[in-house]
Amino acid sequence: MGDLKVSNGELLLDEKPIQLISGAIHYFRMVPEQWKDRLEKLKACGFNCVEFYIPWNLHEPRPGEYNFEGIANVKKFIELADELGLLVIVRPSPYICAEWEFGGLPSWLLKDENIRLRSSDPSFLKYVDRYLKEILGVLKPFLSTNGGPIIAMQIENEYGSYGTDQNYLKHLRDVMIDNGMDVLLFTSDGPIDFMLQGGTIDGTLATVNLGSKSDQAFEKLEKFYPNSPKICMEYWNGWFDHWGEEHHTRDYTDAAETFKHMLESGVSVNFYMFYGGTNFGFYNGANFSDHYQPTITSYDYDAPLTEAGDYTEKYHAIRKIIANHTKKELPPLPKESPKKSYGKVELNKSISLFDALPVLSKAVHSPDPLPMEKVGQDYGFILYRKFLKGPRDNMILNLQEVRDRALIFLDSKYQGVIDRWEESTVAFSVPKEGVQLDILVENLGRINYGPQLKDPKGITEGIRHGQQFLHNWDIYPLPLDNLTDLLFADNDLAQGPAFFKGHFQVDEPCDTFLALPGWKKGVVFINDFNIGRYWEKGPQETYYVPASLLKKGENELKIFEVHESKNKEVDFVDKPKLG
Repeated sequence: MGDLKVSNGELLLDEKPIQLISGAIHYFRMVPEQWKDRLEKLKACGFNCVEFYIPWNLHEPRPGEYNFEGIANVKKFIELADELGLLVIVRPSPYICAEWEFGGLPSWLLKDENIRLRSSDPSFLKYVDRYLKEILGVLKPFLSTNGGPIIAMQIENEYGSYGTDQNYLKHLRDVMIDNGMDVLLFTSDGPIDFMLQGGTIDGTLATVNLGSKSDQAFEKLEKFYPNSPKICMEYWNGWFDHWGEEHHTRDYTDAAETFKHMLESGVSVNFYMFYGGTNFGFYNGANFSDHYQPTITSYDYDAPLTEAGDYTEKYHAIRKIIANHTKKELPPLPKESPKKSYGKVELNKSISLFDALPVLSKAVHSPDPLPMEKVGQDYGFILYRKFLKGPRDNMILNLQEVRDRALIFLDSKYQGVIDRWEESTVAFSVPKEGVQLDILVENLGRINYGPQLKDPKGITEGIRHGQQFLHNWDIYPLPLDNLTDLLFADNDLAQGPAFFKGHFQVDEPCDTFLALPGWKKGVVFINDFNIGRYWEKGPQETYYVPASLLKKGENELKIFEVHESKNKEVDFVDKPKLG
């Protein structure tokens, strides 16, 4: 591939000027069977490079235990890109943002309450250094200096939006160099004074991220780093969605015109996103500005390729611009995947969460309620249980503080919701015979951007009835990572929180979309693969199911509904509806 370097304000690859036309594709937001297809469609659009993050929490789910199998097989993804002749830009920072759970940081870091994230705090760096040594060892054979496709690597992601610890950035750069990363290293930040001051370091290439006004952005970069090559490391041609918002779209002509202008101005551009994909499982992140905003399951991003890998008007407009700009004949377009409607599926078996609890979890006894991280839990739900003696007057239940959404039950009867973004309250009295208090808390995704990044889940301080703290709790971790031992019954009496199960036949596995009319909020599992969360508040109304998750013949569908459903059926349709 040759080596990428900077000389006299130009990017040179193998000593020849090059304009990078790159697209972001996250291997961890699709199933491995789709990797080649998405990369081929990138190549067919005229792109010469693929860029991707590497999420720490996917690859080191437990301290010192590493995962590079299945959806985490980043080596295979790089090999596929190499086979197609694509250059590769890797962003393996400890922190990636990416609207990904905790910005890619592993939740087990939060077991240490005193840890200072994204800083030169030794308690943080000891884990960072261990992880980087592992992941950089995986990447090293693929560096362009070793004959591979990786031409550049990021040292941290948009750090100027977060902090000013230059020693931290220098430490990351030095760790990369010490581990043999002898390719071009860079930073990426917004084109704003404080961001470029905090996020860049001398001796390392600075790039900028933007969605518009590219000329002004590079004028700003020029003031900080004169005669630097113009590189837009993230060109935001679409956007992501939070629950309860409208679905974001960007007119394809507007996105294409900004892109065309940058190419004609000699800018190297990385399209963020070229293909967005899906936040499978519990991997969606969240934002916090004036309130908490969790990200939806779909990461379609209004990108040139849809969540199912289909072409859009944006794709065709960009492809035409690249063909005209490069004067090259582009490869033919790969076929789109077939879509199929499998119709309605009845979920005729069920079991309530409270009946399933002995199978799903073992209680942790504690004088105080503990957050997930203190009981070794990453994602999912957590249940706090206590028997309250009576009598007690009617008083408000205070959760200090709940992250993120709690359902309250007395003797298994639903009382209401307490969450972190609305001023909702639940009050109750206790009869003389007492009641069993259950508090089911859902982790809706750790914050992935901004100063509120440190975001432990569950109940983080204490539980009060009125002014009095309640002690001596049974805590049940509910990661929902194994539902195989649940004993479902043939009835429709169970209401939320409850698990429901049904079966459906597939004659030919194809991509499909799951619609859940009448269901309120919960999680979907198909053949024990966690498709992700659903929520009636939208905007997302269907949930993408890749063909490779289905099998010919009988398939199993499980749903964990935390409230109740108006019906006990769902519908597999052949078209998405994202709002």
